[in-house]
Amino acid sequence: MALGRNEALALWRRLLLAGMGSPTGELTQRQLALLVTLYTAEGPHTVRGLAAGLAMSKPAVCRALDRLDRLGFARRKEDEADRRNVLVQRTVKGAVFMSDLGDAIERTLETPGADAVEGQAPLKR
Repeated sequence: MALGRNEALALWRRLLLAGMGSPTGELTQRQLALLVTLYTAEGPHTVRGLAAGLAMSKPAVCRALDRLDRLGFARRKEDEADRRNVLVQRTVKGAVFMSDLGDAIERTLETPGADAVEGQAPLKR
């Protein structure tokens, strides 16, 4: 499925709106990128590794993790093998949230008119 710029932006808008009724609407892009990485990339995950992989500073990762921890989507644990490392772990609540988000994205992609904006004619290239 090749999309032009306008169709891709309209689809992104629909995906954002699909998540607005859930805690996704409360997450920043940085927090959401961290959460998606945590649940889609092989672990174990460390703050240092997530920062490097997402081109973020360690303090930015820590701030994002603070929010994800408050929501119950991720948690930190000291690495017993190397106490300098902080491991970032998935949670059941986070796994359920990511599953629901994935389902919402699938439904959005399956719905015709991915390039249409409500109340407007479909976007043209």
